[in-house]
Amino acid sequence: MSEPLVVVEGLRKVYPRGVEALRGVSFTAWPGELTVVRGRSGSGKTTLLNLVGGLDAPSEGRVTVAGREVTALDETGLLELRRDVIGFVFQTFGLIPVLSAAENVGVPMRLARRSAAEREERARLLLALVGLDGHAAQRPYELSGGQQQRVALARALANRPRLLIADEPTGQLDSQTAAQIMRLIRALVRSEGVAALVATHDPAIIDLADRVLELRDGVVVETVAGEPRMTTS
Repeated sequence: MSEPLVVVEGLRKVYPRGVEALRGVSFTAWPGELTVVRGRSGSGKTTLLNLVGGLDAPSEGRVTVAGREVTALDETGLLELRRDVIGFVFQTFGLIPVLSAAENVGVPMRLARRSAAEREERARLLLALVGLDGHAAQRPYELSGGQQQRVALARALANRPRLLIADEPTGQLDSQTAAQIMRLIRALVRSEGVAALVATHDPAIIDLADRVLELRDGVVVETVAGEPRMTTS
């Protein structure tokens, strides 16, 4: 790894009435590594992920993803970044009910104007990768919660993103299924060579991380190989 995929510098987010969610947060994330963001409810985990993913704008600071300065992009640039560079996984799965598992995985590729043959082949490969090769024709309501999250994960990887952002991806799952999903995410991070930022408060899941960013009062305490250090600027 010659350089980080994500570089966050001096990130601040102040909401109306002076509520400061993030206070000068700085960190890096590397390809092939799983970084977990943890903290109490309301600590700013979702805010941080949204800023890195270009879903929100900071009050101060800079975010760079794959060499692109996210905080300097216009709306067209942000759309391209979210389509081509970043894959998102959310707690609520976000699958389209009337589409099959394979068709849900194909949605990002439709937006990228991939051919039908390419969409079908990529969806087939990804569903097999997440252990759902026998469920391609099923719709979300025919799948368990864990299976739906696997479809959502396959969809996030459809356009071969370099960064995977997952906000509480196991929040609606039982502990055993949650651990399976996180082990799958870690395996995919390794095999696909992507960087992953995952927000969670589950201690068992945190143990699977390569790096942990703990949010405390809008400040990050980073733990790498058990060694904590402040990462503010």
